[in-house]
Amino acid sequence: MHRYRNWLLAFYGVATAVSLFLLTRLTFSFDFEQFFPKGDPDWEFFKAYIQDFESDDNFLLVAVERQEGVFDQAFLQQVHDFTLRARELPHVTTTLSLTTVRYPLRTPFGVTAVPAIHIDDTTYYAADRARVLQDRRFVHNLISEDATALTVVLKTVNQSTYEQSVALMEALDSLVAQYPFESVYRLGRAYFHRDMVAMQKREIAVSTFIAVLLASAILFFIFRRWRTVLLAMTGIGLALLFFLAVLSLLGRELNALAALYPILMCIVGVADTIHLTTKYLDELEKGRPPAQAIRITVREIGLATFITCVTTAIGFLSLLTNRTEPIQAFGVNAALGVVLAFIVIYGWLWLWLPRFQREQLILHTPEWAFWERFMRHVYTFTRTHQRGIAWAFLAALGLSLVGIAQINTDYRIRQNLPRGAQITRDFLFFEQKFAGFRPVEIAVFPQQNLAADDPAVLRQIDKVEQRLERYPSIRAHSSINDLYRSLNAMHYGNRPDAYRLPDEDEELLRYQRLAERLPNPAAEVLLSKNRDKARIAARIQDIGRDSIVAIQNDLEQWIAKNTDPQIARFRITGTGVVVDKNSNYIRDNMLQGLIPSVITVALLMALLFRDARLVLIFAIPNVLPLFFAGALIGFGGIPLEAGVATVFSIVFGIATDDTVHFLSTFRLCRSRGMSVERSLETTLLETGKAMTLGSIILFFSFLVMLFSVHPPSVIVGVLISATLVGALLCDLYLSPVLVRWLLRDPMPATTALQPSALNANGGEASHSPSPLEAHS
Repeated sequence: MHRYRNWLLAFYGVATAVSLFLLTRLTFSFDFEQFFPKGDPDWEFFKAYIQDFESDDNFLLVAVERQEGVFDQAFLQQVHDFTLRARELPHVTTTLSLTTVRYPLRTPFGVTAVPAIHIDDTTYYAADRARVLQDRRFVHNLISEDATALTVVLKTVNQSTYEQSVALMEALDSLVAQYPFESVYRLGRAYFHRDMVAMQKREIAVSTFIAVLLASAILFFIFRRWRTVLLAMTGIGLALLFFLAVLSLLGRELNALAALYPILMCIVGVADTIHLTTKYLDELEKGRPPAQAIRITVREIGLATFITCVTTAIGFLSLLTNRTEPIQAFGVNAALGVVLAFIVIYGWLWLWLPRFQREQLILHTPEWAFWERFMRHVYTFTRTHQRGIAWAFLAALGLSLVGIAQINTDYRIRQNLPRGAQITRDFLFFEQKFAGFRPVEIAVFPQQNLAADDPAVLRQIDKVEQRLERYPSIRAHSSINDLYRSLNAMHYGNRPDAYRLPDEDEELLRYQRLAERLPNPAAEVLLSKNRDKARIAARIQDIGRDSIVAIQNDLEQWIAKNTDPQIARFRITGTGVVVDKNSNYIRDNMLQGLIPSVITVALLMALLFRDARLVLIFAIPNVLPLFFAGALIGFGGIPLEAGVATVFSIVFGIATDDTVHFLSTFRLCRSRGMSVERSLETTLLETGKAMTLGSIILFFSFLVMLFSVHPPSVIVGVLISATLVGALLCDLYLSPVLVRWLLRDPMPATTALQPSALNANGGEASHSPSPLEAHS
């Protein structure tokens, strides 16, 4: 046995060295595309659609603010110089600002252009300001309505990678630092990509640090020996290190949910440590030598703990039914982490616990007597108030159903941004001053072999654009019609009221012939090369998913009634539409994913206990907390989005642990010849304390997420903490009632067992082994 321990210690040393190396190769990712449902027809359509045009998020906006107004010569010169130099930034294809915009002007010698702002001649500023602020092409796009901010639009490569985003943002920050701008705000894919990954790294570091401190404090509170704390936390730290190394080896990327991994590993590790160490200490107290004590501990506690490991992993694997890759990856990774933590921590404790005597691992304090008194109170209360407990849980279930009915999916992007961060302030600035970030695309398909720029099709597009202007939250839109409106305005001296399509098709065709001779790069991204489709590109403010869906439905109904499908058909698409649709999948699949997991775990319990009544007793206390979680989401007005949806799988996966320990201990007591009442009392005295302490650990461990700057992580932490309190109440109060109702003794119950009545093995008489004992 000593030789095996030395080999195991050597293995831990080698594995640690390899893991530290693999840790340097761990990668992070944050792409909105990750949250799109795989196989969704709208997502597949959009991916094909952008092949003819461009992605709807290939931009980076830089807003420069001047509170006194932007029409200042020095300021405009700086913005203009910045716009030109920004074209040299990595992964930028073109740039545009109001200082580079030129109006077409018709002269006797042909078409020329004049600047929208005469930077070098301040005498034009008043007229330029009046004209620009009346032009809807510019307001909310390139200039704020109050003329205190200008936007520089940087077009970037399609679907830029994280490395490209970091390179672009570093170069941009360096360029911005060279100008004395009052305030600068950024918005776009590259900015989100860089800063959200930085947030993920911070979240993992902070959650790991706080979770370790909390777990150490709780373990010290329980055992009052720093040696035990160091022993346990080293095992948990190794489990977390090996877990991250395995993710690196498998090429798994860490996403926005990765901050939960350290907490989950600490939770699983501390729970396993408490169950194993307390049982080992109990055996030492009975006079067992360390070698025998560890063998008995592993034999009697090991199976139950392994079953809790499996049920927890199954709960996380239920996330595989979700159609978004980050949620699926989180489920698989968390399940892998739970199993790995069990193996690493059990091996570590088996290696080190026998090296210490009982007094070296624990210091008895008055708190231990408190927990025994509390468990006796719980036992007495559940025996004398059975009907009241049942009615209380039924009332809680009814109230939960009311809360679940109030669950909404009114998700907003701002709710996913880090609290107090510059990226959040920038996002809100663009929401207030400009058109916002959220893209909306309308695909246009001409019919009857018409070209997408046929006058009949263009007039159908114009109808839809006029309808878009009726929605206050849509402040900007563009289409191929912008070119012909500009030429029409040119014909009338660039008057703002002339920015429209001409009334006659013949005149529109004349503008088309003229446009063919003019450089117009915008046409390439608004009209397909073979002219078989066109696009209307718009941006809508972050008013909430439900409000946006209402606008989308209203627009679709209006299009069906007011456009001619024989000339052109329209389809609303874009990344925003796909994200909104994903909320429906999350809501609809919430139970679909959990039901197979509940059934799988129930079958596992049936195989273990071989008693349908115990399976029912197991299922009820673990399903009820799911209703409690739904009620908290509904009553709290929390939008159901991808991160929040993980609460149900986490709660189910973790809540089953206590029930498995409870029923395993109860079944073991029954197999030793104890009555139902004596078995319940012994179970609560021996296992109830560990269950309660474990739940306290779970409660505070998930509250670590309160330190997160990521709002969904905070919500998930609070929801799980609160729900696990409900799960503990179900195990302590409802499970004993269900046991008494479903598992009655064939003979009158004996008097409640006193601790002194137990023999050294915790039983009353010899017996034949039960299926549980045979397995263990």
